[in-house]
Amino acid sequence: MDIDFRIEQVFADSPLFSQIKQVQEDAKKMLSEKRFVHSVGVAQTAFKMCRLYGEKEDRGFLAGIGHDICKEIPSEKVIELAEKDGLPVSEMERKKPSLLHGRAAAVLLKEKYGVSDEELLESVAFHTYGLKTFGTLGKIIYSADKIEPGRENITQEYLDHLFSLTLNELTEEVLRECMDYVNKKGFPLAPESVEFLEQLEKSRSACAVAATVKPVSALKSAAARN
Repeated sequence: MDIDFRIEQVFADSPLFSQIKQVQEDAKKMLSEKRFVHSVGVAQTAFKMCRLYGEKEDRGFLAGIGHDICKEIPSEKVIELAEKDGLPVSEMERKKPSLLHGRAAAVLLKEKYGVSDEELLESVAFHTYGLKTFGTLGKIIYSADKIEPGRENITQEYLDHLFSLTLNELTEEVLRECMDYVNKKGFPLAPESVEFLEQLEKSRSACAVAATVKPVSALKSAAARN
């Protein structure tokens, strides 16, 4: 976490500033110190990735700071919020409501903080397992949640390697590592993660230029050479 990162300076001119400020203040109140530090780490990592891959930084930061805001609220409240998105709640999710914390957070961001950006809300709702229809922001939030510097075993060398990749390549590598971890633990893989990986593999195999977002710096360098 960059302690010198000041949202008042970075987002002073952003139309999302008031929402970012309020969500960050409430997240600090609602979450344990460890969980809040993680959320800030995800937000700052998403900010960096947005800059690298051509997405709006304020959208990434808002999604990142709010993605876990419902992680530590009572289980019944998590279920109550999640049900408001109109999607079914499985029996497993009712037994383990923490699986719904992303969906609950998306509903809270929409209802309490007036966030209407559907792609942003989707990136928050499904950040745990991923979603095959994720665009740039969804892939950024999914990955940032797993690789923010506060996570165990995340080194600068590892991050430098990831940030040298295209966004699809980075996301696929992170997703595979997460799925390998789940397999080693003997847990079943979430269908959403499997579908997400299949979609990334299809994009890679087809070399779909439109589905591959290259770092902005690389694009500028290529343009300069031409």
